[in-house]
Amino acid sequence: MSIFAQLDQVLFLGSAVLATVIKVNGSVPREKGAKMIITEKGEIYSTIGGGAGEAKVIEAAIVALKTGEKKLVELDLSGTTDRKTEGICGGLMQVWVEPWHKGEGQTLARKISTLLKAGQRVTLVTPLDGHSSPYLSPTPLLSIPQFIEILEPPPLLLIVGAGHVGEQLAKVAYNIGFQIVVQDDRSSWANLQRYPTAVKIFNTPIEEAIKELNGYTLFYAALVTRGYQYDLEALAVLLKREIPCQYIGMIGSKKRVNQVYQVLENRGISSQQLKSIFAPIGLDIGALTPEEIAVSIAAELILVRRGGTGI
Repeated sequence: MSIFAQLDQVLFLGSAVLATVIKVNGSVPREKGAKMIITEKGEIYSTIGGGAGEAKVIEAAIVALKTGEKKLVELDLSGTTDRKTEGICGGLMQVWVEPWHKGEGQTLARKISTLLKAGQRVTLVTPLDGHSSPYLSPTPLLSIPQFIEILEPPPLLLIVGAGHVGEQLAKVAYNIGFQIVVQDDRSSWANLQRYPTAVKIFNTPIEEAIKELNGYTLFYAALVTRGYQYDLEALAVLLKREIPCQYIGMIGSKKRVNQVYQVLENRGISSQQLKSIFAPIGLDIGALTPEEIAVSIAAELILVRRGGTGI
C-alpha cells in the first residue's frame, strides 16, 4: 500500500518510474513483486536490493523518464569471475521499468492505495508489450505478455493498551508495514497526538472496537494493557472472532499469563485455543525498555507474517 500511496504523492509533481521485479531465479536480494520509485528529480523510494544491480535499474529509469519508453532490465547476480555481473548473490533478476504519469497514472495509483487501505485485495496487470498501460482486473487478457500481481492489503495490528510499550510498538510496527489501530478507554493516552500513525483510535470498549474491525482478514492483536482484567476482556472477544486472528500476543510475566489462562479455562476457553496465544509477548532478546520490548514484539510479528523460525 505504501509504495502506491508514495507514487500517488510524487506524481503530483511530475512523472516517475515504477521499477518492479517480475522474475527471479536463484539467490537474489528481493522477491518477485518488489518495487522501487525513481522520480524526475532523482529521488528514490524503497529498494529492489541495492548495489550495482539497483544502480543499473536507476540508470535505465532515468533514460525511461526522458524517452517515455518502458524497458525490461536483466540483472546478473551470479558473481562469476569470467564476465561482468551486477552482484554476487548467486541468482538472476528481471526488472520491469515503467514510467507513470500525472493524470491517468496518478488516478490508478490512488485507487490501488485506497482499495488496499480499505482491506481489499487488488489484481494489478502490467502488460509487457512496451505499449499498453497497467490496469486493474480480476480476469486479465491473455493475448499479450504481462505481469499479474495479487496485491494483498497490509496487515492490521490492533494494539490493546495505549501505554508506553504500545506507543513504541505503534512506531515500529508502522515502519514494517502494519496498519495501526489502538484501543484504550483513556483518551488522554489513546489519541492522535501520541499515535499519529494510527488509522483508527478507539476509546470505546474492546468489544465495540473488534466488532467494527470484523471484516479484516489479516488481523493481528498485541495486548500491552495495564492490567490482566483488560487482557481477559480482549481475549474473550478475540478468541471468538469469526475470522481467526493471524496473531494474538499478550504482555506480562508468566505468573500473570497463567492467571489469565486459568480464568479463561474456567469460562470455557479450551487449552488448544490458549496455545495459539504468544505469551509472554515478543521474541526473547532480553528486552527491558519500552523501545526494546517494541522491537521484540515487532520481530515476532515478522516471524508470524513471513513464516520464520526465530533461530
